[in-house]
Amino acid sequence: MAASLYIVVEGEDPGYDTFVNGRALARNEDALERLAVNLGSRPLIEFFSADENSMALLIEEGAGDPTLLNKLPPPQWFPARTGLETVLTLLEHLAMEPAALGSESEMVREELQEYATVLRKAVERNLRWHLSVSWR
Repeated sequence: MAASLYIVVEGEDPGYDTFVNGRALARNEDALERLAVNLGSRPLIEFFSADENSMALLIEEGAGDPTLLNKLPPPQWFPARTGLETVLTLLEHLAMEPAALGSESEMVREELQEYATVLRKAVERNLRWHLSVSWR
């Protein structure tokens, strides 16, 4: 199964497309976490929150314990501006050090640019967000 990190924006319909593939970000999550910490920024994974929908999908795919679904805490929501700050910090570093993540750098950079677009729109609309994970 391949993991994907995707953005969940608070509310039923934020009024714009929030889709970002997120597979390159998931593959490089450990390296991105170290990079963010080294740059003095909050790691993307700290914006993760399990919500009922993503956990239900996980259970449907045969991973996870169905009894835990009823015990999930409410999802955590974060200001979009804080996520955007992390994304922009990572993008700035990758612009200065294009090979920082080896052969994955370009794919990660492209997905981070898509994250920046989604998060800018969330900032404009004063919406909160979190990261979620999909395994397919």
